[in-house]
This record gives sequence, C-alpha cells and structure tokens, in this order.
Amino acid sequence: MQAINRKGRLLETYSLILIDLLCVIAALVTALVLRFGNVQQALSMQVHYTVGIYMMLFSLLYNVLADWNRGFFKRGVFVEFVAIVKYDIVMMAAVACIMYITHVAGDYSRLTFGYFAVANLLYTMGAHCAFKSFMLRYYQKSNSSDKVMVVTEGDYAEELIKRILASKPWNYEVTSIAILDSDFEGEEIMGIPVVAGKHDLFEVSRQMPLDQVFMYLPGIPAKEVRSYILDFQTMGVVCHYNVEMKELNLSGKTAGDFAGYAVMTFSMQYFDYRRMLIKRLIDILGGLVGSLFTILLTPFVALAIKIESRGPVFFAQTRIGKNGRRFKILKFRSMYIDAEERKKELAAQNEMSDGLMFKMENDPRITKVGRFIRKTSIDEFPQFFNVLKGDMSLVGTRPPTEDEFEQYSNHFRRRMSITPGLTGMWQVKGRGKVTEFEDVVKMDLDYIDHWSLTLDFKILFQTVGVVLFGRGAK
Repeated sequence: MQAINRKGRLLETYSLILIDLLCVIAALVTALVLRFGNVQQALSMQVHYTVGIYMMLFSLLYNVLADWNRGFFKRGVFVEFVAIVKYDIVMMAAVACIMYITHVAGDYSRLTFGYFAVANLLYTMGAHCAFKSFMLRYYQKSNSSDKVMVVTEGDYAEELIKRILASKPWNYEVTSIAILDSDFEGEEIMGIPVVAGKHDLFEVSRQMPLDQVFMYLPGIPAKEVRSYILDFQTMGVVCHYNVEMKELNLSGKTAGDFAGYAVMTFSMQYFDYRRMLIKRLIDILGGLVGSLFTILLTPFVALAIKIESRGPVFFAQTRIGKNGRRFKILKFRSMYIDAEERKKELAAQNEMSDGLMFKMENDPRITKVGRFIRKTSIDEFPQFFNVLKGDMSLVGTRPPTEDEFEQYSNHFRRRMSITPGLTGMWQVKGRGKVTEFEDVVKMDLDYIDHWSLTLDFKILFQTVGVVLFGRGAK
C-alpha cells in the first residue's frame, strides 16, 4: 500500500483507539457519579478498578482484533450508530462474562453497569462524530495533510477531480492540477487551480508545497511518463501512476489505490510511520522542555540584545519546510536590523562558492551579543516553539530561505522531503568546514536515506558536544 494510505491508516487507527479508551474512562466516571454521587467513595472499592481495567482491555482488544473502525470515514451517521451499538453490546456481554468468571459480579452494582452502557454509547458516538468532522473540515486543509497535484490531460481532468472529491479524502488535499496536452493555466477545475503545463511542470512544482503526485496519462507514451516519474522521485515527491483500464475495473485488484484508481507508487524513500509517530512524540516532548528553557532565558537575552542595539528581540524569517511548505522560523536576533539589506553587499564574500547558502566568517552584520549567542547556540532556542508547532523537528535538514529555495534543482529539493530540524548531519559534521552546497545536500540525503531513531539520538548527542565546545559555530 502506498505511503499516503499507510500514514492515514496509522493516524486513523491510533487516534480512534485513544478516543475509545478515553470514552470508556469518561463513561465509567459518569456511571460512578450517577450511582454513588461521589467518585472518591466509589473508587475506595477495589472492584471498580478491576472492572474498569476489564472494560479498557476489551476496548483495546476489540479495536485491534475486530478492527471495528475500519472504513470509519466512509460510514454515515446511521451506520456509525449501529457499529457503536454493536461495540457497546459486545463489550457489556464480554465484561459481564469475565466478571462472572473472576467472581466479582456479585460485588458490582448492576445500576452502575447500566449507567456505563448508556454513557459509553453516547460519549463514543459524540466523540466519533466530532473527530470525523474535525479531520474532514480542518485536518485536510492543514499543513499536516499531504498536498497532492493531479497531472493529467485536458479530456480527463474534470472527471478525475470529481471522482477524487467524491471519495471524500481526509488525509490529503488536492491543491493543484497540471494539464500536459492543453493550455489551461490560470483556470480552475472544480475549484482547484491549474498551475502548470508540459513545459513548466517542474519549474512550478519545485516551488510549491507538494508531497504527492497522481498521474493519469493514458495518451502519453510510456517513455515520456517514465521521465516524469524519475524527475518527481528526484525531488523526493511520491508519485502514483494510474495503471487502471476501465474495461478491467473489477473487484479483487492487488495494486495500490488512490481515490478508487489502481496505481503503481514510486518513491525514493519509504518511512516506517510508526517510527515517524515516535519521532513526532519525541519532538513534542523536546519542544515542551526547550520552550520552557526559552521562556526562562528570554528576559536575560532580551536585556542584552536591547542594551547593545535597537530593534526587536526576536527575528522571524520565512523558511521552507517539508516539501515546500512555508513557515516563520524564530530566533533571538543576533544581527543589526538592516542585516537583510546588507546581505546583497556582502554576496561576493560568501564562503559557499555556489551561492546556494550564505556563510561568512566574521560577518559584520552580527552584533557582539549576537556573536556570543551564536557561539553558544542560544539564538536557536526560540525554534523549540517551531518544533512544538510541527514546522520543525529536533533532527532534520537545514530549512533554506525563500531565495535559496528558488535556486534549487529537482535533486536539491529532495533534501526538503522531510521536516527540517534544529540540528542535523550538516550541523554536527560539516558546519564550519563545508564550502560547497552539494556537500550539504549529500549529507542531508545520506541522513534521509538511512534515517532511524537511533541515528536521530546519535546526532542529538553529537550536537550537545558541538554546542558545549562551540565547534563550527559561525
């Protein structure tokens, strides 16, 4: 199954397991309040803890073994209600049997049991409807969902978009269309803009947020399609190519699926999304701790910055995130306020010979305080808020500026196929040494191609050494 379905399925499954467990806990507390009027008094009886554990274990096992939430986003309100009633009835029957076998049934209030059954039904129904509404209305439009471009021919465009939208996707958003055999640029199809044609397909797609491409090109020769797929792969974009023939649109297909179309999926990397989920949880924990330290540091850093030079304490700049997403990176200001204007004057002294990054020793735009907070990496601390928000990760690739990104080739763009990081391979191995951007790209792609949680922890430990000894800090 292609990446877009693996990621969505994982998010759907784990979210619903958590929601169902929380509903069980809430329903149990409600039942105890209604029966005893005092939760503390009710919890003084061991039997309530025991039965509560039985209920949570059943909810977990029923989700895993029966997979009762499969097809969750395609279920209507009535079908959802029937599924939840079945889940509730089976839970009550199973827990009652376990209580009888373990000899605790006689000590448990039947009225509490009845209250729980009703409360769990109502809470689960309400929570499922709220979760579905949130994901369909908000998540799909957020930066967290995958952004998809449809690449096709003029005769098929409208039918394709209708069919994709009819499938009610929640974990991806079709944001653009490219039509290769006709000039439709500037027009919209079903509210989705046509942004490119055959001659500017990659020039346009390199500069926009883009995670996945769906290609429906029955009239294009296979050799030409192959070149498109290779170029998208080089960019780090997942490519789904339709292999379906209407005459063979039968059940029992084993190819991947995209909005009901049979596809072959091409990608230069496949991440284990369970490990990616763990990576995000680590980012949230690290972001919380780092943000707390930032709040504690801010009064002292702000005073030092303000004493030396006028201007804001924080510096915000648009950077490029995962697959072309724009975000505002935060730093403590380490330069004079006219630094961006003076950058053009210093272009000739850029130590990066190809001009795709700007690096300069003894940069005159940096203040005295700025040199200290850069040397100690204190200027980077506000980026923990970017990590917490999800724009950045603790470990990843360096996020480029917009003017740097505009110069990227397809090959360079692949370094942005993951979430950029506070630190990364370049920061611990090449900072202060590398003078060719191609070497930065090699390090970043080596990280992407060999990514693991172990590698992330290794880079984090190496970063501590770099920060303590100031190696490579410019």
